[in-house]
Amino acid sequence: MSVPGANGLTADVATDFAQFAGLRAAAQRNDPQALRQAAKQFEALFTQMMLKTSRETQFGDDLTGEQGDLYKDMYDQQMALHMASGKGMGLADMLVRQLGGLHGGGGATQTGQGATQAGSGTTAAGNSDWQPKSAQEFVDAVRPHAEKAAAELGVPARALIAQAALETGWGQHIGKAGDGSSGFNLFGIKAQSGWSGPSLSQATAEFQDGQWTTGQANFRSYGSIGAAFDDYVKFLKDNPRYADAIRSGNVQSFADGLQKAGYATDPQYAQKLLRVANSAQMAGAYNASAATA
Repeated sequence: MSVPGANGLTADVATDFAQFAGLRAAAQRNDPQALRQAAKQFEALFTQMMLKTSRETQFGDDLTGEQGDLYKDMYDQQMALHMASGKGMGLADMLVRQLGGLHGGGGATQTGQGATQAGSGTTAAGNSDWQPKSAQEFVDAVRPHAEKAAAELGVPARALIAQAALETGWGQHIGKAGDGSSGFNLFGIKAQSGWSGPSLSQATAEFQDGQWTTGQANFRSYGSIGAAFDDYVKFLKDNPRYADAIRSGNVQSFADGLQKAGYATDPQYAQKLLRVANSAQMAGAYNASAATA
C-alpha cells in the first residue's frame, strides 16, 4: 500500500530500505534534490523505529491482537511521515550537512571586519527567498560574482563556486530568517568578533577530538549573493593565515591552503572541495553557464 505523505514521501518508500539505498546512491552523485530526499526518508525511518520502540515498552495486552498490531504499524508510518515533513526533527538537515560535506566552515578564530549589506550584486531573480532548484541554477546565479571575486583573490572561479556548493549543498542549505528570506551565507562564515552585520542562528557540525559534534552557532547574514562574495574576499584578505590559499592559481592549492589555515574543522575538507570542483556535475553546469553568458 502507498499512502501519500508530505514532501512526496510515501509510506511504502519511507519503510523500504531498498528504495532508500537507491536514493542514497543518487545523493552520492552530488544530486542535491536526491540528497535532501534521502535524508528525509532516513528521518522518517528513524522516527518510525523510535515510535515502535516506544510502543514495545508498554505493559499489558490491549486485546486487539494481530489486526490491532497491523493498524498500529500503519499509524506509526503515518506519524513518522508527518513528523519528518517540513522541518521535521532536524535530523534530515544534519544528514544533508554530513552527506553533502557541509560541516561548518570559517574556523574558530575568524576576525573579519564585516561587510556592507548593500554590496555589489542583486538577489537571484530578485527573490530574497532564493533557493536554487538545481546545480545549474545555482551556478548560473553565483558565477558572475565568483568570477569577480576570483580575479581579486587570484584563484579560479571554479574553486569559489565549488566551495560555495560544498558549504550549502548546491544552495539547498542556506540559513533563512524568520520571514523566510535567505541569509545568502554561501561560505559558512560565522558571526564572531569583529562582525557588526546581521546574523542567523543555524545548526552546525564540528569535528573535535576525533569525532563529530553538533550544536548551534551564529552565522553572518547578507542581503545578496554579491554581498556574500564581497565579504568572503575581504575575509580572506584580512586574515594573514590564508595567504597560501589566495594567489594560489589553482583549485588544489586553494583547497590545501584553506585546510592548512583551519578554515573548517573537517579533516577531509580539501578533498571534498576538490571532489566537487572536479565533478561532472560542476563541469556540465559551469560550461553551460559560461556558454550562455
